[in-house]
Amino acid sequence: MTMESFTELCKKNNLKVTPQRILIYKELVESKDHPSTEVLYKKVKKIFSTISFDTVYRTLLTFSKIGIVDILTLPGEPKRFDGDKSRHYHFICKNCDNIIDIHDNSCNIEIPESISQKFDISDSKIIFVGICDKCIKNK
Repeated sequence: MTMESFTELCKKNNLKVTPQRILIYKELVESKDHPSTEVLYKKVKKIFSTISFDTVYRTLLTFSKIGIVDILTLPGEPKRFDGDKSRHYHFICKNCDNIIDIHDNSCNIEIPESISQKFDISDSKIIFVGICDKCIKNK
C-alpha cells in the first residue's frame, strides 16, 4: 500500500493522519519480521520520545480494524503485526519463533458450502508451523 492509499484509507475511516500514525505505519511496513507492539514501540520512541506504548498498541489495533494491517497471534506469545497486505501465507518456526512470509499462492482453501452458507467469510489464513531452514542447519 502506498502512503497515498494509507492516507485515503485513514481519512475514509475518520482517522487523522498524524505524524505518529504515519511513522508507526512506515515502521511496520518496512519491517519484515512481523514485529510485536514492544518492538515497534522501541523504534517509534526513538523519534517521538513522548509517545506511549498504549498509543502504539491502540494505533495498531485501529489499523487492523480498518484493514491496513493483519494481526498474527501465537499461543502464549504477544500479538505480532503484518503490514504486508498482499495475499500470502506464514511459516512459524517452533524453535526460534521467527515468522516467515510465503508468497506462493498455490495453496487454496475451498470453503465448504455448509460453512459459507452459515457465515459471511471475508478472509482465510494459512499458517505453517515447524522448524525453519536456519534452525535445521544449526542443529
